[in-house]
Amino acid sequence: MTDTTNPGAGGTPLLEMHGIVKRFPGVVALGGVDLDVRAGEVHCLLGQNGAGKSTLIKVLSASYQPDEGEIRWEGESVALTTPVSAMRLGISTIYQELDLVPELSVAENIFLGHELSTGGFSQRSTANRRAEELMRRLGHPEISPTRPVGRLAPAAQQMVSMARALSHETRLLVLDEPSAVLDQEGVSNLFRVIRDLTAQGVAVVYISHRLEEIREIGDRLTVLKDGRTVGTGLAVKDTPTADLIKLMTGRAIEYVFPAREDVPPPGETVLAVRGLALAGKFADVDLTVRAGEIVGLTGLVGAGRSEILETIYGARKASAGTVEIHGKQLRGGSVPAAVAAGMGLAPEERKSQGLLLDQAIYRNITVSTMSRFSRFGLLDSAAERRRAAELAASLDVRPAGVDRAVRLLSGGNQQKVVLARWLLRECRVLLLDEPTRGVDVGARTENYTLIRSLADAGVAVVVVSSEVEEVLGLSDRVLVVREGRIVHEGPAHEIDEHRVLDLVMEGKVA
Repeated sequence: MTDTTNPGAGGTPLLEMHGIVKRFPGVVALGGVDLDVRAGEVHCLLGQNGAGKSTLIKVLSASYQPDEGEIRWEGESVALTTPVSAMRLGISTIYQELDLVPELSVAENIFLGHELSTGGFSQRSTANRRAEELMRRLGHPEISPTRPVGRLAPAAQQMVSMARALSHETRLLVLDEPSAVLDQEGVSNLFRVIRDLTAQGVAVVYISHRLEEIREIGDRLTVLKDGRTVGTGLAVKDTPTADLIKLMTGRAIEYVFPAREDVPPPGETVLAVRGLALAGKFADVDLTVRAGEIVGLTGLVGAGRSEILETIYGARKASAGTVEIHGKQLRGGSVPAAVAAGMGLAPEERKSQGLLLDQAIYRNITVSTMSRFSRFGLLDSAAERRRAAELAASLDVRPAGVDRAVRLLSGGNQQKVVLARWLLRECRVLLLDEPTRGVDVGARTENYTLIRSLADAGVAVVVVSSEVEEVLGLSDRVLVVREGRIVHEGPAHEIDEHRVLDLVMEGKVA
């Protein structure tokens, strides 16, 4: 284990975690983790999916109790027995999967659990005013305190979660993949807020799989692998990316995207979208995808990319236009019709839209093909498990075994389960919305290789991603979306990241 001295923020650590162990039945999630965080620094936490990052921050927020180890706060040993005890110390956590109440307003969510009241009566006007102040501080004055959170976009919901954290006397803020739903402007605003907080002495634990963000915002970092600390106290500016990847994966990753040598040329047109529109979201979308081709859609968050996929899939009913598979027009607004025609969708919000969280892994894999395992009206669960286990093993879903609830898997492994479902279905068209959101460096490479292998087998693939580099590196052709319209279409190798950003910011047709 490597240990170096922080050249940036100094002083006695605000938080120290020593030898933290957390066991679950049959699994050691944390096998002895060390972490120290200093006031006024951004301490980045890295590791592959399943490395123990989420378990560690749940121990820190007192959602889990450690089986062994010690937590020290300002040099004093503390027992964090409940989330309230962590909050009283000043520890606030914003999870990747936001824990907001959709039916409540922005202000009600911000002050949930510590409502403003006088004499037992709620001070709604005061709460609304303070919520407005917090949203202005976060650079989002347009978010109304009275608007129901469920009506906000994911990026705006994340700002509400940050406002809720800042409504407490926060001294240590934990951010789990905070940029996953943000566009470039949103990330810049997030970093501004983080710098303001650290200037005031607030410590930040920042979890991200985007190494370029770590470079920009981080002071020191800790790396976890298989539930153990393999590097801690590393100065971000002095640690090469190759070293970080080796620590996280135990191997060097030279090529993120699969090589395209000997890739057969695309075949006949499989998916044809003509004049597709969804009132208020996008208009005049023309898109064709051939067998064996990967077409990427990129643009800012809110440009209409996800809505285009959902409308093609039938989850939304188009206001104009048609969708065809192999020349046969699909019934608009019908997911069953799309699935029957050989189309599959891996949605951006996999937990709420793509998975049955309380169901077993094998059932999540077979849910769209259960008729294959039916005999005389009875479901052959043993056959389900066998086939699901084969696919899970081929995709290296970890930990092994298909009987545990899918909610217990890390985000990257949950994404593999969604992909396994459509592999079993043998789709002709596969729509992937943010396929590597919350997925670590090593698993990303595996997913890229899988996606390319699907295309090589003749599947027509459409990929939506907020990461321009990902779209350009994975796709054969790229469509750039701005404010609901296609402003560029062409081969991926003929456009670079800077040109894409110019297009989405200026909207010039190219």
